[in-house]
Amino acid sequence: MAEDDVTQEQLAAIAAENEEPEPVNYKPPAQKSVKEIQDMDKDDESLRKYKEALLGPGISELDPSVPNVQVTRMSLVCEGSPTPLILDLQGDLEPLKMQAFVLKEGVEYKIKISFKVNREIVSGLKYVQQTYRKGMRIDKSDYMVGSYGPRSTEYDFLTTLEEAPKGLLARGKYCINSRFTDDDKQDLLSWQWNLNIKKDWTD
Repeated sequence: MAEDDVTQEQLAAIAAENEEPEPVNYKPPAQKSVKEIQDMDKDDESLRKYKEALLGPGISELDPSVPNVQVTRMSLVCEGSPTPLILDLQGDLEPLKMQAFVLKEGVEYKIKISFKVNREIVSGLKYVQQTYRKGMRIDKSDYMVGSYGPRSTEYDFLTTLEEAPKGLLARGKYCINSRFTDDDKQDLLSWQWNLNIKKDWTD
């Protein structure tokens, strides 16, 4: 059997194994601006210091056209990789559809998403990933990223440790649709990328 020579029935069986229950309904808290939070309880010195530690001393004025949340990079963190596996998510995302990461079968890896929060607190950030093979969805993963306040430096979110599939049937090309959303289900960034599972890094 040739590499990537997998039937629709085998893909359907893989998809059934990977099926996850729907997450529990999450109701986001009422949104408050950073200024509203800073203005609350102004007379309570200890609370003011606590909020300053969480939110920072202040927010610099930014170009209003800059989005509040900017997803900057996606990386595959894998100890054995001979080259860095990094996608630049700033600018034109179309060329990413033509590229593919090569991952050795069976290796363990994490996905790292780097992002900035520029002006207001953002809550309920989530990373959603759907994996397709030969046009059939075989896996869907939802990762709760959390809530973050504005700051000048980037945040990094790491998924749980994953293991690349292995075996002759697992080898081949996977198309992955990724999406970064907030608790209003607002699509902050969507991108498509590819993964090639091979017997070895240099196959």
